Amino acid sequence: MDNSTLSFNMDGYNWTSISENVSVSSFQPHPTNTTDNSTDVHPPMPFSVATAVIYTIVFIVGFLGNTLAIYVLVRHAKMKTVTNMYILNLALADELYILGIPFLGTNSALSYWPYGDFLCKVCMTADAMSQFTSTFCLTMMSIDRYLAVVYPIRSTRWRRPQVAKVFTGVVWVVSFLIVLPVTIYSHVQKEFNTCNITWPAPRELWSIVFILYTSILGFFGPLFVISLCYLLIVIKMRSASVRAGLTKRRRSERKVTRMVVIIVLVFVLCWLPFFIANIVNLIHTIPENSTTAAVYFFLVILTYVNSCANPVLYGFLSDNFKQSFQKVLCFHKAKGVGTLHKMGSRQTTPKSLQMEVIGNLDSEPFTTKTVNNHELQ
Repeated sequence: MDNSTLSFNMDGYNWTSISENVSVSSFQPHPTNTTDNSTDVHPPMPFSVATAVIYTIVFIVGFLGNTLAIYVLVRHAKMKTVTNMYILNLALADELYILGIPFLGTNSALSYWPYGDFLCKVCMTADAMSQFTSTFCLTMMSIDRYLAVVYPIRSTRWRRPQVAKVFTGVVWVVSFLIVLPVTIYSHVQKEFNTCNITWPAPRELWSIVFILYTSILGFFGPLFVISLCYLLIVIKMRSASVRAGLTKRRRSERKVTRMVVIIVLVFVLCWLPFFIANIVNLIHTIPENSTTAAVYFFLVILTYVNSCANPVLYGFLSDNFKQSFQKVLCFHKAKGVGTLHKMGSRQTTPKSLQMEVIGNLDSEPFTTKTVNNHELQ
């Protein structure tokens, strides 16, 4: 039996799908015996109460967290900075990824795909797109940090929210084009009634090429660019620290850069094991047993955990996010700043409360709003 119809052999159990094969893998829970003609099938990862609880917790935390982040970024004017434009699209990609869990859970509970061929293509495409978009947004954030730190003056022309919106739009389009093979070849397989990818002949070659294609474009390539950006940032920061002490603007730059670095590190920790398993399986076929099924389930859930962790990281690492989250959740009331609007339009605002556009690299260069300096990062 060829690898396009296998369900738990890592090639057929589709370690060929970029995004986690989460959707691919979990949308096809019927393993087949590849060494004999046995017709018995058993789910590699039985749908248990523990599995249902894990799916439910991850979905609720991820959905609510990313929804809150998206609301804050869209609603609050002070959040419309260059870095936050990329974070907004990262949150949208995480939300799209998390929305696949109900389909995943239903499929695991029923042991077959009940939604038809069209939704199979939609879910597989959305799943793959969200992973590519997340990686590309993190790459754009890292390049933005590099420009902000290494070329703070020359890069102001490019580091604007309007430009960031164009770049993120391009990211979504490119992500869709990259995953077109998933859209074209995904369908409900009649043999097992599962949503999966069936490659044309020669199937094994297509499978190997797609694993390498998605791994390089969707993870290892961007990771190289990200690592290079932060290496150059570290070199620049060390040389700048030697020449002068930390100014207020440099401290702000470091704080934003630290947030982006931590978000990237968490992403790598959650996704690297999955892609390593993909590559290892190309060299040595991973055996099918309950242990490898449990490990695979863990790797899949870990990728979802990354989407849950990002909103938490925003809240802990950014004062703006923390304050905005508190206001939305009614944990905090604005103090002082709101009274400025009651003082009359002709009254002069103290200089200490005025925003310096050039002084903050992440603020909108054309805005004239009056806000506290501590609100800008």
